[in-house]
Amino acid sequence: MTPSRVRTLIFVLIFIGGLIVGFFGLRTLHAIRELGGHRPPPPPSAAETEGIETDVELIREWMTIPFISKMYHVPPNVLFDALGIPANKNREKSLKRLNREYFPQAEGFVLEKIKAAVLAALANQPQQMQENPQSTVVPVIPTLGP
Repeated sequence: MTPSRVRTLIFVLIFIGGLIVGFFGLRTLHAIRELGGHRPPPPPSAAETEGIETDVELIREWMTIPFISKMYHVPPNVLFDALGIPANKNREKSLKRLNREYFPQAEGFVLEKIKAAVLAALANQPQQMQENPQSTVVPVIPTLGP
């Protein structure tokens, strides 16, 4: 090979390597941006292990609607209906992401709407228990064997 061909080959390989590094670097930056603001869920508190959580001020923007639903014992469809958005494809999205997608002009709107819906649902739960005292929530504990 002549020195000019070797020089051209080296230049092309360095250029291709730069493109590969740039491609994966941009993917990494995109992934970091998407994960920004997500934090791990809090450890279970005594209130969670004893019964229903009632303090809606604990709801944060990183939480998803199914997580809030489980934490406050409110059906997820009640929360999706309160926001007026479809449940499919939105179950895995945080409240912050739902706010960006559906209500970009009003920051914190989804968080406040969810807090109000949870408060309303919790206010109705004691009435439901008085109307039907036989219905109690029994935790289901999975077993490993027969």
